[in-house]
Amino acid sequence: MPRVRVAPALPDRKSLDVEIARLRDLDVGELRNHWHNVFGRRPHPHLPRHLLFRVLAYRLQADHLGDLDGESQRLLDRSGSPEKAGQRAAAFGRRAAELHPGTMLAREWNGQMQRVAVLTDGFAWNGKTYPSLSKVAFAITGTRWSGPKFFGMRDKSPKGSSP
Repeated sequence: MPRVRVAPALPDRKSLDVEIARLRDLDVGELRNHWHNVFGRRPHPHLPRHLLFRVLAYRLQADHLGDLDGESQRLLDRSGSPEKAGQRAAAFGRRAAELHPGTMLAREWNGQMQRVAVLTDGFAWNGKTYPSLSKVAFAITGTRWSGPKFFGMRDKSPKGSSP
């Protein structure tokens, strides 16, 4: 007779939700004590309540439902420090915004279409050459703008913040 293999019981999602709800009700001091019990060390003293809660809730879920697989953990380990990841992201953003001479940028401003030509040594607008796109945006609007943002080359700020 073939052997039957019994899989581990599925985690009880309801009990996990109850434990997370209990965490949500704890104050900062209680969350810090719970952190010490879970991780065996005190949390950083400046760690805010919402991060204490989120890390502890993640740990509960990982313990009940399983953590990242080994391949994902290795990928994250290879990614390096958060500072280096930020530098790589910033460098990627700069590369994505590179403009080639001959490119024409256009933006409607106060009912008039504004066109800017990308040159090898700057940007041409209204017969004048500017060293940066931000200087062009200033000449058009009279206020300080990020040139790439003004011409739609960067994401817009949330909730219509000022230029």
